[in-house]
Amino acid sequence: MVTLNSKIPEGPLADKWNNHKASVRLVSPANKKKLDIIVVGAGAAGASAAASLAELGYNVKVFVYQDSSRRAHSIASQGGINATKNYKNDADSDYRLFYDMIKGGDFRAREANVYRLAEVSNNTIDQFVAQGVPFAREYSGYLANRSFGGVQVSRTFYAQGQTGQQCTLAAYQALMRQIKAGKAQMFSRRFLLDLIVINGKARGIIVRNLVSGEIERHSAHAVVFATGGFGTVYYLSTLAINSNGSASMAAYRKGAFMANPSMAQIHPTCIPVLNDYQSKLTLMSESLRNDGRVWVPKEKNEKRHPNDIPEEERDYYLERRYPAFGNLVPRDVASRAAKERCDAGYGVGDTGLSVYLDFRDAIRNQGKDVIADKYGNLFDLYTKVTGINPYIEPMRIYPASHYTMGGLWVDYNLMTSIPGLYAIGEANFSDHGANRLGASSLLQCAGDGYFILPVTIGNYLADDIRTPRISTDEPEFEKAEKEAKEKLNRLLSINGHQTVTSFHKRLGHIMWQYSGMRRNEKGLQKALQLVDELKEEFWKDVKVPGEMNELNQELEKAFRVADFFDLAHLIITDALHRKESCGAHFREEYQTEDGEPLRNDKDFMYVAAWEYTGENSPPKLNKEELSFKYVKVTKRSYK
Repeated sequence: MVTLNSKIPEGPLADKWNNHKASVRLVSPANKKKLDIIVVGAGAAGASAAASLAELGYNVKVFVYQDSSRRAHSIASQGGINATKNYKNDADSDYRLFYDMIKGGDFRAREANVYRLAEVSNNTIDQFVAQGVPFAREYSGYLANRSFGGVQVSRTFYAQGQTGQQCTLAAYQALMRQIKAGKAQMFSRRFLLDLIVINGKARGIIVRNLVSGEIERHSAHAVVFATGGFGTVYYLSTLAINSNGSASMAAYRKGAFMANPSMAQIHPTCIPVLNDYQSKLTLMSESLRNDGRVWVPKEKNEKRHPNDIPEEERDYYLERRYPAFGNLVPRDVASRAAKERCDAGYGVGDTGLSVYLDFRDAIRNQGKDVIADKYGNLFDLYTKVTGINPYIEPMRIYPASHYTMGGLWVDYNLMTSIPGLYAIGEANFSDHGANRLGASSLLQCAGDGYFILPVTIGNYLADDIRTPRISTDEPEFEKAEKEAKEKLNRLLSINGHQTVTSFHKRLGHIMWQYSGMRRNEKGLQKALQLVDELKEEFWKDVKVPGEMNELNQELEKAFRVADFFDLAHLIITDALHRKESCGAHFREEYQTEDGEPLRNDKDFMYVAAWEYTGENSPPKLNKEELSFKYVKVTKRSYK
């Protein structure tokens, strides 16, 4: 077992980041222009990082698989971004945000990283305001705030229901300014095939040009992965269809540890599945639970129109079970509660797999115009997808695969276990433990990109100012390109009978059924077997039409799904190993009498960091023990 060094600075929690910034080595402006940095992904994390690094003077190359980083999935972060401005004067502080995230993550995150994120939250909001993000404002001119799940203060800044889009556009325009100035280059329509490691250090990537099919080599002194999460392993998810885990898997196979991969969040506020032909699901922002009330009928198999069900026959089950937080319980709690009601026969809709999110009382008390100002575009989205007007009748919602708290293991500097490879935003594991609180995703992405990585990466690159530009003729590039081509050609040569999508859909069903909201030993063991059998079938009978040296979207999908099989195996292995319930990881064998998660702090208070040992070898477990000196570890309760 490898001893993981998280490199947490010494000193009091509130002083660690300032002390660290004061002690890191620096790279002079004259030397920064000699250093190349690759950034893979340009959503809220990647674009902010690339813009900041280029502004500092580094040579930055940015790679995205879209035609533009404006299509990054970060634009779908609807509800808001957290910061501790305390405009509402409700006693908010850096410590309260830190504590809410630690508690929300069920005490499975690293204290120092989480506190630092709370520290940079106000800088992050100020940055976006300066870049022109049109946050909602009060009559006084102050930025408006609203609450989110898992907290009892109002600290979430928002731009109606399109906060992610506005923040991503701000980061994108900052990046485009650097591209215009010649300090950064954008390589669009590129898909990462492999990571290059030379003498133990990340030195470049192999990508495929998705338009021409050409395989390209790119080198750098350091590589940054800002490639998002891998929730699409479940097939149906709230993520963009092309979101995937291939970059993380490439890093994992080259020696980067994968931390807590089973910590996958199920979002409670999603439009239910409408038919068997859907390729993704639509998220309804958690912010709606500020004013919407969640309920089901008190009678099973109720078929009446929701507006015809009187108040006394409605079960506002979140308010009943969790009176202190009500409808604003964290996502994992709300998701399991909805599933429990539906499984018990109280679900609504044709399938019985949904619950109501009702704005009747909010519209009556505040007025339709006020609700429209807060959530109008979300209501319009719901109407377009379902044909139902939520101003008139309740929304129907049901949980769906969403965010991944697990990801590449990183230390305090956001460096993976491969020197020179950094992972930021959702691509790493560091800030959310076993469950992410709403509106902390944009905070982490922008905080990592604008204020943390630009400081910590310099400490590493200070050793490289005499290192010449890395040649792409090195044998490691030759070997990686050859292996990538062999994998692509192998996929094309199978010439089977089943589509890539059919395999992905079947994999998603396995993952949702056995490693979704609820898990157990028997089901996870069965899932391992089913995933391995499906993987074997895939490599014998998948049909990938077309050629490699052309635009071939089926080949892209096949490459991603091949990686999803290995990722799914790792997720299930991690879930089997963690014999406790914590946050989004709910093992049915480990729960309290009233159905709440039952942690095992004695045996599992650590980060599980998995190490690749070979194609057909089981992964090796490495542990980063977690200690809590500044919070009291308690039973996580929202009652």
